[in-house]
Amino acid sequence: MVGASAKDLYHANFPILSHNTAADPILTYGNLAAQNLWELQWEELTALPSRLTAEPAHRDTRDAMFAEMRSKGFIENYSGVRISASGKRFEIRNAVIWSLMDNQGQKVGEAAMFQDYEFL
Repeated sequence: MVGASAKDLYHANFPILSHNTAADPILTYGNLAAQNLWELQWEELTALPSRLTAEPAHRDTRDAMFAEMRSKGFIENYSGVRISASGKRFEIRNAVIWSLMDNQGQKVGEAAMFQDYEFL
């Protein structure tokens, strides 16, 4: 997506999300595809602790993925089960997750994108 504008990313037909670096990270971005998938409006999504995108039973696996990603700087081909605001469960597949850096090279969050998912 090199050269994509903010408008292009927001209207992409696949979910893109990010969260901040807080001890309990809060989602800071979710494009329209992510908002639709998680069944949340912008204001709700960007107030949500990112851990709540996964059911409690799947949070340890999610945490282990983030630990691996943080040691490498990114991860590819991640799969995991997530849950929407209304309780719909879905598996994301082949997700790419990476660290977000500011202009000074300081980490400001982490982001994810995926095109492949299936409702369970």
